[in-house]
Amino acid sequence: MNTAINDTLLVDIGENGLARATLNRADVHNAFNPDMIAALTDAFTGFAENTAVRAVLLTGAGRSFSAGADLGWMKAAANFSGQENREDALRLSAMLSAINDCPKPVIAVVHGAAFGGGVGLTAAADVAIASRDARFSLSEVRLGLTPATISPYVLAAIGARAARRYFLTAERFDAEAASAIGLVHSIAADRDAAIAVAETMVDEILKNAPGAVADAKRLIADFAGRPIGQDVRTATSERIAARRGTDEAKEGIAAFFAKRPPIWSKGQ
Repeated sequence: MNTAINDTLLVDIGENGLARATLNRADVHNAFNPDMIAALTDAFTGFAENTAVRAVLLTGAGRSFSAGADLGWMKAAANFSGQENREDALRLSAMLSAINDCPKPVIAVVHGAAFGGGVGLTAAADVAIASRDARFSLSEVRLGLTPATISPYVLAAIGARAARRYFLTAERFDAEAASAIGLVHSIAADRDAAIAVAETMVDEILKNAPGAVADAKRLIADFAGRPIGQDVRTATSERIAARRGTDEAKEGIAAFFAKRPPIWSKGQ
């Protein structure tokens, strides 16, 4: 099913449950504008609620993944009131949150330029696969800005030490450097090869229980970085105890012993 939430974003949901979201402002290297931000927010909110969607592939049309914020939009924002700028920034934050918090696995395929907010998109995805030609930059300080809205996601991906370099220098770095700091998980020869890697990963995801996948993703969000104290031990014990009683767990264990695919498994 091919749809366009608006002309800045193309969405296709396949019969296998893979949703493809393609940034579609190729003439400006898929730079964000308010329409694209709204479209991404609506799309990922919809993916979260759509039980037919099992995974999401986020890509960019044309020569680049995303060059970050549209400079025309940034120029206009310089004349916004303080309240207008806060509301505008919150819309960008809501978009990143919709991607980051989507209960379905999100895989970003990054090629060409991924600058500023494009790095934020990469970091908000669960998995990022870069083509060999990908180039990254946290370029905000070159424009007198800061990577504030994207910073929680980028810091979670690359850590404070790498951020102290790339937030402050705004230098460009390649796919190998992005892999070394944890921003991307895998590198492929080109965009098509990166999509093929992503599709192979999706095949693995489709073998897994969708509710368990969502719960596993929530575990990361809730417990990453927390000290392992009694509260964490109790909370994680309660979660596995609750999951053991689910219909998914009963089906998964029954299928294992019966040596058959579970009912949710596709492509086996």
